[in-house]
Amino acid sequence: MSDIKKFKFSIIAPVYNEVEFLEKFLLEIQSELKELDLIESTEVIFVNDGSNDGSTEKIDILVNKNPGKVFGVHLARNFGAPSAITAGIFYSSGDAVIIMDSDGQDDPQAFEKFLNLWRKGYDVVYAIRKSRKEGWLFKVLAWLFYRILSASSQIPLPLDAGNYSLLDRKVVEAIKQCPERNRYLPGLRSWVGFKQIGVEVERRARYDKKNRVGFRGLWTLAMNAFFSFSYVPIFLFRIAGILSLLLCIGLILFALYHKFITGLAVTAWASQLITTSFFGGINLLGIGLLGEYIARIYDEVKQRPIFICARTSGFEDKNSSNHR
Repeated sequence: MSDIKKFKFSIIAPVYNEVEFLEKFLLEIQSELKELDLIESTEVIFVNDGSNDGSTEKIDILVNKNPGKVFGVHLARNFGAPSAITAGIFYSSGDAVIIMDSDGQDDPQAFEKFLNLWRKGYDVVYAIRKSRKEGWLFKVLAWLFYRILSASSQIPLPLDAGNYSLLDRKVVEAIKQCPERNRYLPGLRSWVGFKQIGVEVERRARYDKKNRVGFRGLWTLAMNAFFSFSYVPIFLFRIAGILSLLLCIGLILFALYHKFITGLAVTAWASQLITTSFFGGINLLGIGLLGEYIARIYDEVKQRPIFICARTSGFEDKNSSNHR
């Protein structure tokens, strides 16, 4: 790796209430960087996403212990992991940027694989989660999510690929030009293009064996992914509308057939109840889907910042124009 030492690298790690693990996390990163002889050319940026467990103070301590090597970006509140990663991207200065979780699930030993492929000309190297340590329900839902999203997306999205990745500086600059507020970073990473490749990396368990995000946060992330990169829900609603129309025509023909041919009476309340329930459900479903798109349009129109930085530690504040 002697030829790679002339480059500068940034590691971005969003932090939300991880005070118990931060020091161990940093030591593990630094140990891997020392093996690669990149400790002097790599900056570690902790993005504190509104933590309230002492992570703020812990980050400042780590910054003071590692001047010029470790930096802190403290957001004004909890904006969510995608916004925190975006903040880190704006504050990074490396020729290549590695994005990883700070909870121990992303294995730093993958750095060498990432860097070797980057040296070979790949602009994006992302980790493919070949195994997970979560419960069976979470594994099933994650498996379904990636496959449904990949099948419905307008652009090719790799399966089982999360945030853990290496991005070349030109990819970072391209992502910085994407202003949307409801962000799904693996999707943006694929959307900007360039030369990309995935490598299998074992997804480790969290240090405390607990899922910090929860199903509500994962649901929000999934909805942002689907409605940001797919119009399939609207297409399916169109199909449902056509089928509903055909069913309505079929019911009319069925009633007319018995009225004029067989002379049998069609029970009015039954047919009315069925058709009312069916079309009511279709309409509510369609309104809900359209509402998801409209809500995201509303968020974009408001033009609120993706994140707001309260303060930084380890380097001087960057221009406020970066707070997008």
